[in-house]
Amino acid sequence: MPEPIVVDAAVVDPTVVAADYFQSYSVVGLLAVVGVLFVAVAFGAGRLLRPVVPTPEKLLTYECGVDPVGEGWAHTQVRYYVYAFLYVIFAVDSIFLFPWATIFAAPGYGATTLVEMFIFLGFLAVGLLYAYKKGVLAWT
Repeated sequence: MPEPIVVDAAVVDPTVVAADYFQSYSVVGLLAVVGVLFVAVAFGAGRLLRPVVPTPEKLLTYECGVDPVGEGWAHTQVRYYVYAFLYVIFAVDSIFLFPWATIFAAPGYGATTLVEMFIFLGFLAVGLLYAYKKGVLAWT
């Protein structure tokens, strides 16, 4: 038999603690199952209830209200992806800055978090400087 756990001068049976622990996960599991069932029922109902009348016009590719002309392959310039990557970098930067601002105000964390944040911002500045030197930031 497992040894009893003492919590606040009260003896607690370990099987009760484990049951409470797994009960919280069972609620999450039940919620996940209900969510999957909801989506499955919604898609199934949509498939059963919608009219199916395919016509040649409905089977055409539709893009922004313009009929497709020419080949399906198009050249995309890489610089658009680079701008997207730069946006992601600065979005992640802002995600780190907000929690840092809350911790910075807490007593005992001021100098340490300030130094850590300047190191982090230094790495970002070096990356931005590298992108600038490579000419990535020049819109042509």
